[in-house]
Amino acid sequence: MKTHFKTWLLALIALTVMSGLPLSSAQAHGEKALEPFIRMRTIQWYDVQWSTQKFNVNEEVSVSGKFHVAEDWPISVPKPEASFLNISTPGPVLIRTERYLNGKPWTNSVALQPGGDYDFKVVLKGRLPGRYHIHPFFNLKDAGQVMGPGVWLEIGGEPGDFSNTIKTINGEMIDMESFGFANGVFWHLFWGALAAAWLLWWVRRPLFISRYRMLDAGLEHELITPQDKLIAKLVLVGVPVLVLVLNAVTANRYPDAIPLQAGLDQILPLPAQVNAGTVNVDTLKAEYNVSKRSMVLQVKVDNRSQGAVRIGEFASSNVHFMNADVTNVGYIPGRDDVSNNGLSLDNVAPIEPGEQRTVSIEVRDAAWESERLDGLIRDADSRVGGLLFLYDDVMGKRYISSISAAVIPKFI
Repeated sequence: MKTHFKTWLLALIALTVMSGLPLSSAQAHGEKALEPFIRMRTIQWYDVQWSTQKFNVNEEVSVSGKFHVAEDWPISVPKPEASFLNISTPGPVLIRTERYLNGKPWTNSVALQPGGDYDFKVVLKGRLPGRYHIHPFFNLKDAGQVMGPGVWLEIGGEPGDFSNTIKTINGEMIDMESFGFANGVFWHLFWGALAAAWLLWWVRRPLFISRYRMLDAGLEHELITPQDKLIAKLVLVGVPVLVLVLNAVTANRYPDAIPLQAGLDQILPLPAQVNAGTVNVDTLKAEYNVSKRSMVLQVKVDNRSQGAVRIGEFASSNVHFMNADVTNVGYIPGRDDVSNNGLSLDNVAPIEPGEQRTVSIEVRDAAWESERLDGLIRDADSRVGGLLFLYDDVMGKRYISSISAAVIPKFI
Protein backbone atom coordinates (compact mmCIF):
# COMPACT_ATOMS: atom_id res chain seq x y z
CA MET A 1 0.00 0.00 0.00
CA LYS A 2 2.85 2.32 0.92
CA THR A 3 4.63 1.52 -2.36
CA HIS A 4 1.52 2.33 -4.42
CA PHE A 5 1.10 5.64 -2.61
CA LYS A 6 4.73 6.55 -3.30
CA THR A 7 4.34 5.69 -6.98
CA TRP A 8 1.25 7.86 -7.36
CA LEU A 9 2.94 10.74 -5.52
CA LEU A 10 5.97 10.65 -7.83
CA ALA A 11 3.71 10.51 -10.89
CA LEU A 12 1.76 13.54 -9.63
CA ILE A 13 4.98 15.52 -9.02
CA ALA A 14 6.30 14.65 -12.49
CA LEU A 15 3.02 15.68 -14.11
CA THR A 16 3.05 18.99 -12.22
CA VAL A 17 6.63 19.76 -13.30
CA MET A 18 6.01 18.82 -16.92
CA SER A 19 2.89 20.97 -17.09
CA GLY A 20 5.07 24.03 -16.59
CA LEU A 21 7.51 23.19 -19.38
CA PRO A 22 7.14 24.67 -22.87
CA LEU A 23 5.97 21.97 -25.26
CA SER A 24 6.65 22.89 -28.87
CA SER A 25 4.55 20.00 -30.16
CA ALA A 26 1.49 21.45 -28.46
CA GLN A 27 1.83 24.51 -30.65
CA ALA A 28 1.19 22.57 -33.83
CA HIS A 29 -2.16 22.41 -35.62
CA GLY A 30 -2.86 18.71 -35.95
CA GLU A 31 -0.91 18.25 -39.17
CA LYS A 32 -0.08 14.69 -38.07
CA ALA A 33 -3.62 13.85 -36.94
CA LEU A 34 -4.99 12.65 -40.27
CA GLU A 35 -4.23 9.15 -41.47
CA PRO A 36 -1.04 8.92 -43.55
CA PHE A 37 -2.87 7.79 -46.70
CA ILE A 38 -4.94 10.99 -46.63
CA ARG A 39 -1.94 13.26 -46.14
CA MET A 40 0.06 11.46 -48.82
CA ARG A 41 -2.57 10.99 -51.52
CA THR A 42 -4.82 14.05 -51.54
CA ILE A 43 -3.19 17.49 -51.69
CA GLN A 44 0.53 17.22 -52.51
CA TRP A 45 2.23 20.57 -51.78
CA TYR A 46 5.47 21.74 -53.39
CA ASP A 47 7.49 24.94 -53.95
CA VAL A 48 5.76 26.57 -50.97
CA GLN A 49 7.60 29.67 -49.76
CA TRP A 50 7.00 32.74 -47.60
CA SER A 51 8.02 36.23 -48.66
CA THR A 52 9.48 36.79 -45.17
CA GLN A 53 9.32 35.25 -41.72
CA LYS A 54 10.01 38.43 -39.74
CA PHE A 55 7.78 41.48 -40.09
CA ASN A 56 5.85 43.98 -37.99
CA VAL A 57 2.22 44.66 -37.18
CA ASN A 58 0.45 46.21 -40.21
CA GLU A 59 3.08 44.83 -42.60
CA GLU A 60 2.16 42.22 -45.20
CA VAL A 61 3.53 38.76 -45.76
CA SER A 62 2.60 36.37 -48.55
CA VAL A 63 2.74 32.61 -48.93
CA SER A 64 2.82 31.16 -52.41
CA GLY A 65 3.50 27.84 -54.06
CA LYS A 66 1.89 24.99 -55.91
CA PHE A 67 0.02 21.82 -55.11
CA HIS A 68 -0.85 18.71 -57.05
CA VAL A 69 -4.20 16.99 -56.61
CA ALA A 70 -3.29 13.31 -56.56
CA GLU A 71 -4.67 11.07 -59.27
CA ASP A 72 -4.73 8.14 -56.85
CA TRP A 73 -7.31 9.85 -54.63
CA PRO A 74 -8.29 7.54 -51.72
CA ILE A 75 -11.64 5.87 -52.35
CA SER A 76 -12.70 6.44 -48.74
CA VAL A 77 -12.17 10.22 -48.98
CA PRO A 78 -14.86 12.32 -50.73
CA LYS A 79 -13.71 13.85 -54.00
CA PRO A 80 -12.52 17.50 -53.73
CA GLU A 81 -15.67 18.92 -55.27
CA ALA A 82 -15.76 21.72 -52.68
CA SER A 83 -12.47 22.85 -51.13
CA PHE A 84 -11.32 25.98 -49.37
CA LEU A 85 -7.73 27.20 -48.98
CA ASN A 86 -7.03 28.96 -45.70
CA ILE A 87 -4.25 29.70 -43.24
CA SER A 88 -4.04 27.90 -39.90
CA THR A 89 -3.08 30.29 -37.08
CA PRO A 90 -3.27 30.16 -33.26
CA GLY A 91 -6.01 32.77 -33.09
CA PRO A 92 -6.52 36.05 -34.99
CA VAL A 93 -2.80 36.91 -35.22
CA LEU A 94 -3.07 37.66 -38.97
CA ILE A 95 -5.79 38.85 -41.32
CA ARG A 96 -6.12 37.66 -44.90
CA THR A 97 -6.25 40.52 -47.40
CA GLU A 98 -5.87 38.76 -50.78
CA ARG A 99 -6.06 35.24 -52.17
CA TYR A 100 -5.32 33.96 -55.67
CA LEU A 101 -5.58 30.61 -57.42
CA ASN A 102 -3.82 30.28 -60.77
CA GLY A 103 -3.47 34.06 -60.80
CA LYS A 104 -7.22 34.70 -60.36
CA PRO A 105 -8.73 36.46 -57.33
CA TRP A 106 -10.54 33.81 -55.35
CA THR A 107 -13.09 34.23 -52.53
CA ASN A 108 -15.28 31.11 -52.55
CA SER A 109 -14.75 27.39 -52.33
CA VAL A 110 -13.44 25.70 -55.45
CA ALA A 111 -13.83 22.34 -57.17
CA LEU A 112 -10.42 20.72 -57.65
CA GLN A 113 -9.65 18.22 -60.39
CA PRO A 114 -7.63 15.11 -59.48
CA GLY A 115 -4.45 15.02 -61.53
CA GLY A 116 -4.28 18.81 -61.84
CA ASP A 117 -1.64 21.26 -60.63
CA TYR A 118 -2.54 24.63 -59.15
CA ASP A 119 -0.62 27.78 -58.26
CA PHE A 120 -1.73 29.70 -55.17
CA LYS A 121 -0.89 32.90 -53.32
CA VAL A 122 -2.30 34.28 -50.06
CA VAL A 123 -1.47 37.76 -48.75
CA LEU A 124 -1.68 38.31 -44.99
CA LYS A 125 -1.29 41.28 -42.67
CA GLY A 126 0.28 41.21 -39.21
CA ARG A 127 -2.22 41.82 -36.38
CA LEU A 128 -0.74 40.65 -33.05
CA PRO A 129 2.98 40.60 -32.18
CA GLY A 130 4.52 37.29 -31.21
CA ARG A 131 6.02 34.08 -32.60
CA TYR A 132 3.53 31.74 -34.25
CA HIS A 133 3.53 28.45 -36.13
CA ILE A 134 1.58 28.98 -39.37
CA HIS A 135 0.36 26.57 -42.09
CA PRO A 136 -1.53 26.91 -45.32
CA PHE A 137 -4.16 24.20 -45.44
CA PHE A 138 -7.03 22.92 -47.54
CA ASN A 139 -10.41 22.27 -45.99
CA LEU A 140 -11.92 19.39 -47.96
CA LYS A 141 -15.68 19.02 -47.66
CA ASP A 142 -16.59 15.93 -45.59
CA ALA A 143 -12.89 15.02 -45.26
CA GLY A 144 -11.22 17.61 -43.02
CA GLN A 145 -8.04 19.63 -43.18
CA VAL A 146 -4.96 18.71 -45.20
CA MET A 147 -2.09 20.82 -43.86
CA GLY A 148 0.64 22.33 -45.99
CA PRO A 149 4.21 22.89 -44.79
CA GLY A 150 4.45 25.04 -41.66
CA VAL A 151 6.87 27.80 -40.66
CA TRP A 152 7.48 30.03 -37.65
CA LEU A 153 6.56 33.68 -38.20
CA GLU A 154 7.81 36.44 -35.93
CA ILE A 155 5.60 39.53 -35.78
CA GLY A 156 7.08 42.63 -34.13
CA GLY A 157 5.61 45.94 -33.10
CA GLU A 158 2.79 46.90 -30.74
CA PRO A 159 -0.80 45.55 -30.78
CA GLY A 160 -2.19 49.09 -30.66
CA ASP A 161 -0.48 49.95 -33.95
CA PHE A 162 -2.75 47.64 -35.91
CA SER A 163 -5.33 49.25 -38.19
CA ASN A 164 -7.87 47.62 -40.44
CA THR A 165 -9.65 50.49 -42.16
CA ILE A 166 -11.50 49.91 -45.43
CA LYS A 167 -13.53 52.04 -47.82
CA THR A 168 -17.13 51.00 -48.43
CA ILE A 169 -19.08 51.20 -51.69
CA ASN A 170 -20.49 54.61 -50.79
CA GLY A 171 -17.04 55.99 -49.93
CA GLU A 172 -17.32 55.76 -46.13
CA MET A 173 -14.15 54.80 -44.23
CA ILE A 174 -14.80 52.29 -41.45
CA ASP A 175 -12.63 50.48 -38.92
CA MET A 176 -13.28 46.74 -39.26
CA GLU A 177 -11.99 46.12 -35.73
CA SER A 178 -14.87 48.02 -34.10
CA PHE A 179 -17.52 48.56 -36.78
CA GLY A 180 -20.91 47.24 -35.63
CA PHE A 181 -19.53 45.94 -32.32
CA ALA A 182 -21.89 47.90 -30.06
CA ASN A 183 -24.85 47.05 -32.28
CA GLY A 184 -23.98 43.36 -32.16
CA VAL A 185 -23.63 43.38 -28.38
CA PHE A 186 -26.98 45.15 -27.98
CA TRP A 187 -28.93 42.66 -30.09
CA HIS A 188 -27.27 39.66 -28.44
CA LEU A 189 -28.30 41.02 -25.03
CA PHE A 190 -31.80 41.87 -26.28
CA TRP A 191 -32.56 38.42 -27.69
CA GLY A 192 -30.89 36.77 -24.71
CA ALA A 193 -33.07 38.75 -22.30
CA LEU A 194 -36.21 37.95 -24.31
CA ALA A 195 -35.37 34.23 -24.31
CA ALA A 196 -34.60 34.30 -20.58
CA ALA A 197 -37.90 36.08 -19.82
CA TRP A 198 -39.85 33.50 -21.87
CA LEU A 199 -38.11 30.67 -20.03
CA LEU A 200 -38.59 32.22 -16.59
CA TRP A 201 -42.28 32.80 -17.29
CA TRP A 202 -42.80 29.04 -17.47
CA VAL A 203 -40.37 27.85 -14.79
CA ARG A 204 -41.55 30.35 -12.15
CA ARG A 205 -44.30 27.94 -11.12
CA PRO A 206 -43.89 24.44 -9.64
CA LEU A 207 -42.67 21.90 -12.16
CA PHE A 208 -42.61 18.17 -12.79
CA ILE A 209 -44.19 16.54 -9.70
CA SER A 210 -46.90 19.19 -9.20
CA ARG A 211 -47.80 19.20 -12.88
CA TYR A 212 -47.78 15.40 -12.96
CA ARG A 213 -50.25 15.30 -10.08
CA MET A 214 -52.54 17.75 -11.91
CA LEU A 215 -52.40 15.59 -15.04
CA ASP A 216 -53.09 12.50 -12.98
CA ALA A 217 -56.10 14.25 -11.43
CA GLY A 218 -57.50 15.21 -14.84
CA LEU A 219 -56.76 18.96 -14.43
CA GLU A 220 -54.61 19.36 -17.53
CA HIS A 221 -56.80 22.26 -18.76
CA GLU A 222 -55.65 24.28 -15.72
CA LEU A 223 -51.93 23.91 -16.53
CA ILE A 224 -52.08 26.70 -19.13
CA THR A 225 -53.90 29.82 -18.02
CA PRO A 226 -55.54 32.46 -20.28
CA GLN A 227 -52.66 34.78 -19.39
CA ASP A 228 -50.17 32.16 -20.63
CA LYS A 229 -52.02 31.98 -23.93
CA LEU A 230 -52.03 35.77 -24.29
CA ILE A 231 -48.26 35.99 -23.66
CA ALA A 232 -47.62 33.18 -26.15
CA LYS A 233 -49.69 34.91 -28.84
CA LEU A 234 -47.84 38.19 -28.28
CA VAL A 235 -44.47 36.46 -28.61
CA LEU A 236 -45.62 34.44 -31.64
CA VAL A 237 -46.71 37.57 -33.48
CA GLY A 238 -44.31 40.13 -32.03
CA VAL A 239 -41.00 38.39 -32.71
CA PRO A 240 -41.52 37.85 -36.50
CA VAL A 241 -42.94 41.37 -36.88
CA LEU A 242 -39.95 42.84 -35.03
CA VAL A 243 -37.50 40.88 -37.17
CA LEU A 244 -39.19 41.97 -40.42
CA VAL A 245 -39.32 45.63 -39.35
CA LEU A 246 -35.68 45.68 -38.30
CA ASN A 247 -34.67 43.92 -41.52
CA ALA A 248 -36.49 46.60 -43.54
CA VAL A 249 -34.79 49.37 -41.54
CA THR A 250 -31.37 47.80 -42.07
CA ALA A 251 -31.96 47.30 -45.81
CA ASN A 252 -33.05 50.93 -46.13
CA ARG A 253 -30.01 52.16 -44.21
CA TYR A 254 -27.52 50.00 -46.16
CA PRO A 255 -29.03 49.64 -49.66
CA ASP A 256 -25.74 48.57 -51.29
CA ALA A 257 -24.82 45.72 -48.93
CA ILE A 258 -23.24 42.66 -50.56
CA PRO A 259 -24.32 39.35 -48.96
CA LEU A 260 -21.87 36.69 -47.86
CA GLN A 261 -20.92 34.59 -50.86
CA ALA A 262 -21.86 30.91 -51.01
CA GLY A 263 -20.90 30.08 -54.60
CA LEU A 264 -18.50 27.47 -55.90
CA ASP A 265 -15.69 28.69 -58.14
CA GLN A 266 -14.67 26.68 -61.18
CA ILE A 267 -10.96 27.31 -61.75
CA LEU A 268 -9.21 24.97 -64.17
CA PRO A 269 -5.81 23.47 -63.33
CA LEU A 270 -2.63 24.92 -64.76
CA PRO A 271 -2.12 24.04 -68.42
CA ALA A 272 0.11 21.06 -69.09
CA GLN A 273 3.73 22.07 -69.38
CA VAL A 274 5.48 21.70 -72.72
CA ASN A 275 7.85 19.15 -71.24
CA ALA A 276 5.17 17.25 -69.34
CA GLY A 277 5.07 13.57 -70.12
CA THR A 278 8.62 13.51 -71.49
CA VAL A 279 9.76 11.62 -68.39
CA ASN A 280 7.27 8.97 -67.32
CA VAL A 281 7.51 7.17 -64.00
CA ASP A 282 5.61 3.98 -63.18
CA THR A 283 5.69 2.62 -59.63
CA LEU A 284 6.19 -1.13 -59.60
CA LYS A 285 6.48 -1.94 -55.89
CA ALA A 286 6.74 -0.33 -52.47
CA GLU A 287 8.06 -1.97 -49.30
CA TYR A 288 8.33 -0.42 -45.86
CA ASN A 289 10.92 -1.83 -43.46
CA VAL A 290 9.68 -1.13 -39.94
CA SER A 291 12.97 -1.72 -38.10
CA LYS A 292 15.03 0.39 -40.54
CA ARG A 293 12.34 3.06 -40.96
CA SER A 294 12.83 3.03 -44.69
CA MET A 295 10.58 2.89 -47.74
CA VAL A 296 11.93 1.09 -50.79
CA LEU A 297 10.25 2.15 -54.03
CA GLN A 298 10.86 0.29 -57.25
CA VAL A 299 10.01 2.51 -60.20
CA LYS A 300 10.36 2.28 -63.95
CA VAL A 301 11.59 5.52 -65.51
CA ASP A 302 11.05 6.15 -69.22
CA ASN A 303 13.16 9.15 -70.24
CA ARG A 304 11.72 10.63 -73.42
CA SER A 305 13.34 14.03 -72.93
CA GLN A 306 16.34 15.46 -74.76
CA GLY A 307 18.72 15.23 -71.80
CA ALA A 308 19.86 12.87 -69.08
CA VAL A 309 17.87 13.03 -65.83
CA ARG A 310 18.59 12.09 -62.23
CA ILE A 311 16.20 11.38 -59.36
CA GLY A 312 16.75 14.15 -56.84
CA GLU A 313 13.87 14.18 -54.39
CA PHE A 314 10.83 12.37 -53.05
CA ALA A 315 8.26 14.52 -51.24
CA SER A 316 5.35 13.13 -49.25
CA SER A 317 3.14 14.75 -46.61
CA ASN A 318 5.33 17.89 -46.54
CA VAL A 319 8.54 15.96 -45.88
CA HIS A 320 11.28 16.23 -48.53
CA PHE A 321 13.72 13.34 -48.83
CA MET A 322 16.73 14.58 -50.82
CA ASN A 323 19.37 12.82 -52.89
CA ALA A 324 22.68 14.25 -51.67
CA ASP A 325 24.27 13.52 -55.07
CA VAL A 326 21.96 16.00 -56.82
CA THR A 327 22.93 19.55 -55.85
CA ASN A 328 20.39 21.70 -57.73
CA VAL A 329 17.22 20.68 -55.93
CA GLY A 330 16.80 24.16 -54.44
CA TYR A 331 16.04 23.43 -50.78
CA ILE A 332 17.85 25.02 -47.84
CA PRO A 333 19.85 22.53 -45.71
CA GLY A 334 18.87 22.33 -42.06
CA ARG A 335 15.14 22.80 -42.51
CA ASP A 336 12.99 20.65 -40.25
CA ASP A 337 10.96 19.25 -43.15
CA VAL A 338 13.99 18.29 -45.24
CA SER A 339 16.01 15.08 -44.99
CA ASN A 340 19.16 16.00 -46.93
CA ASN A 341 20.50 12.45 -47.07
CA GLY A 342 17.23 10.55 -46.89
CA LEU A 343 17.14 9.28 -50.48
CA SER A 344 19.54 6.84 -52.11
CA LEU A 345 19.51 4.87 -55.38
CA ASP A 346 20.80 1.46 -56.36
CA ASN A 347 22.12 3.01 -59.60
CA VAL A 348 23.29 6.61 -59.39
CA ALA A 349 24.14 6.98 -63.09
CA PRO A 350 21.98 9.50 -64.99
CA ILE A 351 19.15 8.08 -67.05
CA GLU A 352 20.03 8.87 -70.64
CA PRO A 353 17.57 10.14 -73.31
CA GLY A 354 15.52 7.29 -74.73
CA GLU A 355 16.52 4.94 -71.89
CA GLN A 356 14.09 2.93 -69.81
CA ARG A 357 15.42 1.87 -66.45
CA THR A 358 14.02 0.18 -63.36
CA VAL A 359 15.41 1.97 -60.32
CA SER A 360 15.25 0.99 -56.66
CA ILE A 361 14.85 4.06 -54.44
CA GLU A 362 15.44 3.77 -50.69
CA VAL A 363 13.82 6.55 -48.67
CA ARG A 364 15.26 6.08 -45.20
CA ASP A 365 14.86 8.50 -42.31
CA ALA A 366 13.44 8.79 -38.80
CA ALA A 367 10.84 11.17 -40.25
CA TRP A 368 8.74 8.14 -41.20
CA GLU A 369 8.22 7.59 -37.47
CA SER A 370 8.35 11.18 -36.15
CA GLU A 371 5.82 12.36 -38.75
CA ARG A 372 3.65 9.28 -38.08
CA LEU A 373 3.85 8.17 -41.68
CA ASP A 374 4.81 4.64 -40.73
CA GLY A 375 1.21 4.18 -39.56
CA LEU A 376 0.19 3.62 -43.18
CA ILE A 377 0.99 -0.09 -42.80
CA ARG A 378 -1.88 -0.23 -40.28
CA ASP A 379 -4.30 1.85 -42.36
CA ALA A 380 -7.27 0.28 -44.09
CA ASP A 381 -5.94 1.90 -47.28
CA SER A 382 -2.27 0.99 -47.06
CA ARG A 383 -0.87 2.87 -50.04
CA VAL A 384 2.01 5.31 -50.21
CA GLY A 385 1.85 8.44 -52.33
CA GLY A 386 4.00 11.45 -53.09
CA LEU A 387 5.86 13.47 -55.70
CA LEU A 388 9.05 12.29 -57.35
CA PHE A 389 11.33 15.03 -58.71
CA LEU A 390 13.79 14.34 -61.53
CA TYR A 391 16.38 16.87 -62.71
CA ASP A 392 18.20 17.54 -65.94
CA ASP A 393 21.52 19.00 -64.76
CA VAL A 394 22.55 20.25 -68.20
CA MET A 395 19.33 21.91 -69.39
CA GLY A 396 18.20 22.95 -65.91
CA LYS A 397 14.77 21.32 -66.19
CA ARG A 398 12.72 19.64 -63.50
CA TYR A 399 10.21 16.87 -64.05
CA ILE A 400 7.56 16.03 -61.43
CA SER A 401 5.67 12.78 -61.25
CA SER A 402 2.95 11.84 -58.76
CA ILE A 403 3.49 8.23 -57.74
CA SER A 404 1.62 5.76 -55.56
CA ALA A 405 1.64 2.07 -54.78
CA ALA A 406 0.35 -0.48 -52.29
CA VAL A 407 2.78 -0.91 -49.40
CA ILE A 408 4.19 -4.28 -48.37
CA PRO A 409 5.38 -4.14 -44.73
CA LYS A 410 8.62 -5.87 -43.68
CA PHE A 411 9.31 -6.45 -39.99
CA ILE A 412 12.81 -7.90 -40.22
